Amino acid sequence: MKIRLLTTEDYESVYDLWTNTKGMGMRSLDDSYEGIENFLKRNPTTSFVAEADNKVVGVILCGHDGRRGYIYHTAVNPAYRRNSIGEALVSAALESLKKEGINKAALVVFSTNDIGNKFWESIGFERREDLIYRNISINKDNI
Repeated sequence: MKIRLLTTEDYESVYDLWTNTKGMGMRSLDDSYEGIENFLKRNPTTSFVAEADNKVVGVILCGHDGRRGYIYHTAVNPAYRRNSIGEALVSAALESLKKEGINKAALVVFSTNDIGNKFWESIGFERREDLIYRNISINKDNI
């Protein structure tokens, strides 16, 4: 297995992985080719893919705002799970954030995503009970 930076050339493979991962939420504008391209331009060194058998089998989309790191769309092909691929992707992302001077990272997981929640808890991500997550769709035409 090889971990390397995510590039726009990986888009079709990672989009396929994302859309076929149970519990993953996708948005047409943010997760379009253009949306991911813009994200990677802003965060060129913090997102990674895992390759095995000459194909992308895992991905982590990660970036920061200069203060906090944020992890999005982490997925591993079910046939390759239980091989520490998810942990390796998270480690690569967190190390890249650390190199950029970011000291804390956050993520959001759907409460119904049991597999995802168990994974994040197993690698030390704490559940916050003191926060209420809120958002607003600015461009409601592209959900």
